[in-house]
Amino acid sequence: MAKYYVQSGTLRTVVDASSQRDAALWAVHQAMQQVLPLEPSDRCGATDTVSGERPPRLRVLDKTVRVGERGFDASDMRSLPTMDVVGQWNDMVAALNRLESLLHCSGTAA
Repeated sequence: MAKYYVQSGTLRTVVDASSQRDAALWAVHQAMQQVLPLEPSDRCGATDTVSGERPPRLRVLDKTVRVGERGFDASDMRSLPTMDVVGQWNDMVAALNRLESLLHCSGTAA
């Protein structure tokens, strides 16, 4: 796997992935987890009232997701439309939900 630098809006992350598109998909997943957590413990925006810790900085995406292997703001970064990557993320989450439903249905029949 290669190391990719991914940036869009306020999101800047380094991702190990098999392709630029996979790196962009994972970065969008990180941003989407802020608003649509898949697990109850994934609530990035919640404040921890016990420890008083501040929540992580909100990641806001731009119109494009830029991906490259040479660092942030490199001139040879590939630009992908954010909505295309979000659409792929949505398809992935929907497929995982269908798979989870099938596993739960087959688990109760046994």
